[in-house]
Amino acid sequence: MAKPELLKQFDLRGESLDDKVNDYLQGDSIDRVDEILRDSVIDFEEEKIIQGKVVSTSDDWVIVDVGYKAEGEVPRSHFEGAEIIVGDTVDVLIEEVDEEDGRIMLSKRKADRIKGWEKVVETHNEGDVVTGRVLRKIKGGLLIDIGVPVFLPASQIAIRRVGDVSEFVGKDLECKIIKIDEPRMNIVVSRRKLLEERRDELKSNLMTEIELDQVRKGTVKNITDFGAFVDLGGIDGLLHITDMSWGRINHPNEILTVEQEIDVKVLKIDKDRERISLGLKQTQPSPWDDIEERFPIGSKISGKVVNVLSYGAFIELEEGIEGLVHVSEMSWTRRISNPREVVEENQEVDVVVLEIKKDKQEISLGMKQVEVNPWEVVAQKYPVGHYISGKVRNLTNYGAFVELEDGIDGLLHVSDMSWTRKIIHPSEKLDKGQEVHAVVLEVDQERKRIALGLKQMEEDPWVREIPDTYAIGTVVRGTVTKTTNFGAFVQMEEDLEGLLHISELSGDKVDSPEQVVTIGETVDVKVIRVDDESRKIGLSLKEVTEEESAQLAALYEQAAEGEFPTTVGSVPENLPDEVPDIEDPEDVVPVPEAGDIEENASIEEPTADAPTEEASSEEVAGETSDDDETENRE
Repeated sequence: MAKPELLKQFDLRGESLDDKVNDYLQGDSIDRVDEILRDSVIDFEEEKIIQGKVVSTSDDWVIVDVGYKAEGEVPRSHFEGAEIIVGDTVDVLIEEVDEEDGRIMLSKRKADRIKGWEKVVETHNEGDVVTGRVLRKIKGGLLIDIGVPVFLPASQIAIRRVGDVSEFVGKDLECKIIKIDEPRMNIVVSRRKLLEERRDELKSNLMTEIELDQVRKGTVKNITDFGAFVDLGGIDGLLHITDMSWGRINHPNEILTVEQEIDVKVLKIDKDRERISLGLKQTQPSPWDDIEERFPIGSKISGKVVNVLSYGAFIELEEGIEGLVHVSEMSWTRRISNPREVVEENQEVDVVVLEIKKDKQEISLGMKQVEVNPWEVVAQKYPVGHYISGKVRNLTNYGAFVELEDGIDGLLHVSDMSWTRKIIHPSEKLDKGQEVHAVVLEVDQERKRIALGLKQMEEDPWVREIPDTYAIGTVVRGTVTKTTNFGAFVQMEEDLEGLLHISELSGDKVDSPEQVVTIGETVDVKVIRVDDESRKIGLSLKEVTEEESAQLAALYEQAAEGEFPTTVGSVPENLPDEVPDIEDPEDVVPVPEAGDIEENASIEEPTADAPTEEASSEEVAGETSDDDETENRE
């Protein structure tokens, strides 16, 4: 019985169907249809390839007459988009025979595969080279048609690992058969093995003929951060990033692309290790060949900052030519710790050529040399004796730095701050940022130093004022400021002290100054010696009479605030030949001279042994005079 779906598919009904049936039976009774169908398929063998003729087509099926009473059905998809014409002869494989209803299922795809396989096996062996088109990407590699589909593993596509294998789909590839599995009808091919064999042959030829300084064509095969690998035809050479351009490049991909053909020069050959170093920039003339003629030493030129490092900045003078401006060559006056304080990348700057090392391809440049060195004219601008005004920029333990102009500082040493007072630290006299007036004492252009004086703004009181005011025998009133084992210091007026030696405290033997005086006590003392050379005043308490103290007290009652009256008393007998030091030797700190120190130098405090209680005023003076000469710099 005919199936309704077939009747509908082929549009057979009514008289048309009867006519078709009679034609097919050729006079036999319709009752014998089942018998005729069984007889027509009784000799069919499954998995056998036979030829048939296309008799009709539909959207899903192709009906093929295989020469028997029954017609077979082939899925249209087996033709893989090929044009199907009624009457064409095709090879098909018998997949299934239904003896009950006489249906035959056919496969063109399997028939094509078996015929192709048989043909490939007959004509090819393992190791043969074949060419096929890549059909599609599959798991683990590619499927290639060489008459039958064969497998190309991803690891065998190329010598280097391929990122995306789908880029080969639709391309014709030449491969080598590495495995034929007849029972499973599988073939595995390798393109990599074929490429390696050919490369080895080319490599052997290349290593025989290649020579240093040859210029050869190559193809860029791989790009890395440090360079590019160039295929010279059998072997890859390394083109390092430093040999790509005479100019500065940050990455090779700025000038190269994969598969780009370039001319390179052979720089180095290691035949044992089969390594070749290549150069691209060496194919062009070196800009360093006539560098000294184009950039003579002392010439002023403009350039662009291309890189800033901790020790300086690199300036591009032209493509392929860079010079270094060291941080010490950026300013005449400023202490630059970081070059970025002065320049930044891509900034245009003017520089002067200082030195050229052609063999090392190095140029030393200077930025400060573009301007006049202010220290060359500082002696004219600030001559010795010149009065200046400036702001205290920094305080150190040995003095104050006063800014005279931008980048030019003068040192005001502690020893030049007061004629009469011992300044231990400049903060006792000055504050940072304070505006001061001083006089230029010395200019050292070679060492870039200017010495200033504050006390020199006034006359030295030790020349006339102190000797006149405090003549020997003068009775003064003062305050005990400090005691030592050899005496006491008495402040007679602001910034002026005298030494009251222990031997001058009393007519009786005194073991300790504290037995007679205390710190802060007001005492009347008599001047017994004035040494204007060592700038010391010796005092005596025991030589002051009651009458002299009364006279002085009366003068103080009449004196205005801020005045320090004195009275002239008798000159004592047996005056000392020398005045003991007005400083405690234990507290003496040698202060370096202004010309012998740096702004940020440190000073270690040496220790000194104090004199014993029994030391006389002469012995004390002798022991400390050398220190005072160091401390009181003229």
